[in-house]
Amino acid sequence: MLLKDAQIGLTYVVEKISLPFQLERRLEALGMTKGTPISILNRKGKGILIIKLRGTRFALGYNITKNIEVKGGEQNE
Repeated sequence: MLLKDAQIGLTYVVEKISLPFQLERRLEALGMTKGTPISILNRKGKGILIIKLRGTRFALGYNITKNIEVKGGEQNE
């Protein structure tokens, strides 16, 4: 499934990132790599998500969230 379709309050695991090279490297530098858990905190409009990644909150726009594949959907602790 794509990150843009993720539900608030669930935790997902990154499967694949299909973004331009520089943007993909930037996300990797921030800690978003394959196998990383992501908690969905909030949703703002179409596909814009507030996520928690390795203890830090990030806002990701639709053009990013539609290109990140995730799996899972476990309840946050």
